[in-house]
Amino acid sequence: MSMVVVVTENVPPRLRGRLAIWLLQVRAGVYVGEVSRRVREMIWQQCTELCDEGNIVMAWATNTESGFDFQTVGKNRRLPVDMDGLRLVSFFPEAGENAL
Repeated sequence: MSMVVVVTENVPPRLRGRLAIWLLQVRAGVYVGEVSRRVREMIWQQCTELCDEGNIVMAWATNTESGFDFQTVGKNRRLPVDMDGLRLVSFFPEAGENAL
């Protein structure tokens, strides 16, 4: 069992309802809980199938260098990148924003 956090944006109500069955909704679109790997994978499968036009990030405690891992689905300005085994987040510039 490990702690899992799911953050959703613009997902359908049916997915929010399913997440509320397995996890505690602590803020709008933010779900936390302690689940087994099998349940976490089942929750992620539901997230990918029911995401529609929204986006989701799931983070969980594990024995990596940073102590956690995460995965995403859907369009978002933040892109996970792997740098020498360390998971980081890169930002896409907003439309019309000039790169420096």
